[in-house]
Amino acid sequence: MELGRRHEEWAVGFLDETWWSRLSQPDFHAWSPADEPLRLIEQTVASDDPDPKALACYGLFVPSSPVPQQMWLRFVQGRPISSVTTQFLDWCCEQLAQVGKRVLVLIWDNATWHRSQLVRAWLHTYNQQVKRSGKGVRILSCLLPTKSPWLNPIEAKWVHGKKNVVEADRLLTAAELESRVYVYFACPPESHLSKPEKVA
Repeated sequence: MELGRRHEEWAVGFLDETWWSRLSQPDFHAWSPADEPLRLIEQTVASDDPDPKALACYGLFVPSSPVPQQMWLRFVQGRPISSVTTQFLDWCCEQLAQVGKRVLVLIWDNATWHRSQLVRAWLHTYNQQVKRSGKGVRILSCLLPTKSPWLNPIEAKWVHGKKNVVEADRLLTAAELESRVYVYFACPPESHLSKPEKVA
C-alpha cells in the first residue's frame, strides 16, 4: 500500500461486494423520545412483486483517488461470480486510465470468485496485454488474510451506506434502493453487470 501511495501513477483500491436488501433492516442506534421508541416495520414482499429481495453490488474504494468520486459501484444482474468480477475489474481499470493511472494495487478478500482459476487466468492475460501494448492499467493483486473483514475499509462504507438508505415504514422498490445507494456514495448510475451469455 505504501508503495502505491508513493507513485503518482499508481492507485490503491479496496474491492468488495455486498447485498443491498429490500427487507432486512441494518443494526443501528438512534435517539428518540423516551415515550416514543424508534420502530422499524418488518417488511414483506408481495407474491406479485417483480423486484428481487436483494441487489448484489461490486464496489471499489480508492481513498486517494485523484477525482472527487472515491467509491465506484456497479450493481449486478444475479450474484457475484468470476466472469462478472473480471468485467468489474476491466471497467475500473478503464476509469483509472482516464485519470492517468498506470497501476492498480488491488486489495481484496479471499472470496472464491476472487481467487478462481478464471480470474487468475484473466489477470495474467490482462497484465500481459497491458505490458505488450504499453496502454492500460496493470493490476497488482493483494489478497487479504482469510476471515479479516476489518482490514478492508470498504466494509465500513457498506455498513454506513445501509444505515443511510434504509426506509423505516415502507418497502423500497429495487430502483429506489439502487438510486439511494448511488446518491449516498455520490456515484453516477451505471448499467448492471451480468453473466456473459454462452456462445453456441
